[in-house]
Amino acid sequence: MTQETNPRLAFFRSQIGQQMTHSPSGLGRWLNGKLVDIQPQSMTVEFVVREDMTNPMMTLHGGAAASIMDDIVGMLVFTLGRENAYTSVNLNCDFLNAARVGDVLTARAEVIRAGKNVIHCEARITNADQKIIAKCSTNLIQTSMKLAF
Repeated sequence: MTQETNPRLAFFRSQIGQQMTHSPSGLGRWLNGKLVDIQPQSMTVEFVVREDMTNPMMTLHGGAAASIMDDIVGMLVFTLGRENAYTSVNLNCDFLNAARVGDVLTARAEVIRAGKNVIHCEARITNADQKIIAKCSTNLIQTSMKLAF
């Protein structure tokens, strides 16, 4: 399947500049990012830190940061157009700087290596000053579940 004939990539390209209210992921809809860019091997999404994404110190909760990275990696792998679904087998996160309510964050996921059964990706979240808030590396494995779309 080429970029031009990949309906998943085409769908996400049609969503550039919009809030991700039509994400296939329920968590993605809750995170409510805005798709900035999608390429065959990378995806960039902006998020605004909301109070319901914070810890008791009112900074971005590590679980929310991990969810952002895991979700955009999953969406990116979905756009590869593979016949079967993939699922995360690990997610190694580093939390490097705090983000506060109202901060606009940019999350970028990238496919590093797409093997037949395992896809290795990396993601990072940065703030407006380009400070890295969090980063991760992850492996996703092919499941037996066939995708209809």
